[in-house]
Amino acid sequence: MGETIARFSIRRHRWVFGSVLALVVALGAWIPHIAIDTDPENMLAAEQADRVFDASIDERFDLYDTIVVGLVSERADVGIYHPESLAGLHALTRRIQAMEGVVANEVMSLATVDNVEQVVPGIISFDWLMDSPPETPEAAAELRAAVERLPMFLGSLVSEDGRAAGIFVPIEDKNDSHRIATRIATAAAELGLAEAVHITGQPVAQDTFGVQMFEQMAISAPLAGLLIFAIMVYFFRSVPLVMAPMLLAMATVIATMGLLIGLGYTVHIMSSMIPIFLMPIAVVDSVHVMSNFSDRYRQGRDPRQVMAEVIQELYKPIVFTSLTTSVGFASLILSPIPPVQVFGAFVAFGVLLAMVLSLTFLPAYVAVLPARTIDRMVARVHRHEREGSGGDCRLCRFVAAVGRLAARHGRALLVLFLLLLGVAVYGITQIQINDNPTRWFKASHDIRIADRVLNAHFAGTYEAYLVLEDRAGGDLASQLAAQAEPVLVEAREAGVDLQDDWRRLLAESRGDNARATLDNLMFAIDDRLFEVDADEARQWERLLAVAETLSSEALTFQNPEILRYLADLQAHLEMGGYVGKANSLADLVRTVNRELVSGEAADFRIPDSAAGVAQAILSYQSSHRPGDLWHFVADDYRSANVWLQLPSGDNQDMQRVLDAVDAHVAANPLPEGLALEWAGSTYINLVWQGEMVEGMLLALLSAFAVVFLMMIGLFRSFWYGLLAMLPLTFTVSFIYGVMGLFGKDYDMPVAVLSALSLGLSVDFAIHFIQRLREAVTEAGGDWREGLSRVFEEPARAITRNAIVIALGFTPLLVAPLVPYVTVGIFLAGIMAVSAVVTLLMLPAVVATWPRRFFGKTAAVAPDAGSAIDKEA
Repeated sequence: MGETIARFSIRRHRWVFGSVLALVVALGAWIPHIAIDTDPENMLAAEQADRVFDASIDERFDLYDTIVVGLVSERADVGIYHPESLAGLHALTRRIQAMEGVVANEVMSLATVDNVEQVVPGIISFDWLMDSPPETPEAAAELRAAVERLPMFLGSLVSEDGRAAGIFVPIEDKNDSHRIATRIATAAAELGLAEAVHITGQPVAQDTFGVQMFEQMAISAPLAGLLIFAIMVYFFRSVPLVMAPMLLAMATVIATMGLLIGLGYTVHIMSSMIPIFLMPIAVVDSVHVMSNFSDRYRQGRDPRQVMAEVIQELYKPIVFTSLTTSVGFASLILSPIPPVQVFGAFVAFGVLLAMVLSLTFLPAYVAVLPARTIDRMVARVHRHEREGSGGDCRLCRFVAAVGRLAARHGRALLVLFLLLLGVAVYGITQIQINDNPTRWFKASHDIRIADRVLNAHFAGTYEAYLVLEDRAGGDLASQLAAQAEPVLVEAREAGVDLQDDWRRLLAESRGDNARATLDNLMFAIDDRLFEVDADEARQWERLLAVAETLSSEALTFQNPEILRYLADLQAHLEMGGYVGKANSLADLVRTVNRELVSGEAADFRIPDSAAGVAQAILSYQSSHRPGDLWHFVADDYRSANVWLQLPSGDNQDMQRVLDAVDAHVAANPLPEGLALEWAGSTYINLVWQGEMVEGMLLALLSAFAVVFLMMIGLFRSFWYGLLAMLPLTFTVSFIYGVMGLFGKDYDMPVAVLSALSLGLSVDFAIHFIQRLREAVTEAGGDWREGLSRVFEEPARAITRNAIVIALGFTPLLVAPLVPYVTVGIFLAGIMAVSAVVTLLMLPAVVATWPRRFFGKTAAVAPDAGSAIDKEA
């Protein structure tokens, strides 16, 4: 089959070139329409429950994604409370409010919030805290004293030590955050602020990553390709010949990315790595083909015939390695994370495309190369005339030495591998599952620096929301009907029939929701009292009392006991060390109540009655920022939002916050009827990370089982199938074990690399085992001689592949984005470990149990010798 395909491609090379060119042009034309997506929310399906709830919370409490700007002063005495510093803060705030895409009326800084002070007991005033910057040190000191009386601002808008001031910048669209952050930085530079200005926040990290990811796509893949090209030129000593695998890899990457974009998919962090993953996969088969070709070809032979023979020999390994690799990546479709599904599906497509091109494009390319070009390549590569000694001499000697080591010390090597596997298993138990979008940048990046500095000064730049809802109240309309019915019956028995008028008032009072209906009804009943006689008025007053009682009971979060529970929960969280600050309606009510009563700290408390709470809320609504109330409580007062400021965005720390809440609620049960839910970007990151880990484990296990069955089918042997899985098993275990031992977090790029481990590890094993079986057959059943032959061209091809890919992706190590660095390190590790395990463990197993693989008659006499022994 392989020879037939090769000869067809050689004869119809123009048709092959035309088809490849048409495919690349047609699909590549979509690439300019690329759309970048770095929103972690999109790691979850649109209908996923946590994501849906998070979106509903944003709407219910009028919440926005927020950029955090911090000004850090070096003045040791007064810090930020210096006229010059405050003037700069004021000016920068006004510049930010004027920027397109910023929700101006929601910007929070000392220049945009109110100070609340008592005029006389029972009367308070709301004045701008810093309508204009203070001009004297004394005025700045007065401002400091005012801020320190406002707990909702201390630690958020100003650090507790007074050294830094913050500006919280809500934005209309998180995808504009990088542009807005850049404009803020420019404005700060133009103002010539004396303070160091830092800009961070999850939207900035995500959007900036998207911008730099796009830039990195245009840098890393070409650099890796260029280095791979240079290394292959070193091995094969022919630029024209090496151009074939490079063109093949480029065609594969362009066609795959063009198809992805053309089908309407956005390029997420995962799909941005498709070129990085496809490059080595596309090159691997090509290196096997070119290595075999360069070792077989001799001057005077027909290169077309040689290429046909090569494809015939490698057809089965190429097809099965491609299918197994494709299965490995296609298994990612089982993951519940949409971007991972897209990544897996399109890499699987790219692998199959690379397979087709390896079997067709490479023969067609060789067919049009001038014979003198190939002859020059052979003259450079072959340093010895003896058959089988082709390739670089040092590589020949190294591979032969590896073969001797594996044949002579098989049992010792297996013991060593078992010990290493034990250490790897221990390392795997130490793996920490964790991710944080801000850590996608290197520690020296401006965003990472800002993250460290601002979280050291402020309560936290990461956000999560703890939402409490009253779900026990039921339907207000039903409750109203049930409680009004006895009154209507008694009225009718007393000779006053209000049934028709009651139904009419209910219909006329119907509002947008049950709460609005109840308010309208109370107004309507109050008006009705002036139109009826005394007997009927008494009955209407009873109905009004029913409506008022129900209205009061429905205002769940005006209940003092519930607000006290909220305050206790906040205090518990703040003592735990993982929440910098918790802000809620309870803080607002306590602050206003203090000023209404005495202005003293003793009255910083929740009022004893619902009426007292209502008075505090009503008073706050006369401030300059009444809308801030609705960030903490819904307009029906049946749900409340606690804004948590977290100094860390790590998933592990978010989980610790969840655990702290669970512990508190277990010891102090929620008030009857209340339910607790989570929202916010830090929590959403935790959710998708958890789903990814579970999904990736399922995908890896499923792919492992399918590949194992494929190996058994390929070799028609259970034992050969098991042998082929050894490099995969050891490579994955070793890589993840080392990761655990060195404290590398298990995050998204690391999880997906397991699929690449599966494909590349099995690739080497298939080539080794298939060539070993053929060599043993050619040697008349002498497995030792067959093994020695495998450590000629086949082993050199595996070694070349490992070197090409491992070194080829070293440019990733200097990328500014950590996921790219991770991919570079792990790619090199996967290739190195896979090659070592294939060239040492597999021959060691075969040499230790030869009869298991070659039958009882396969063993040779001790004095028969082998090429390996003779070379020694």
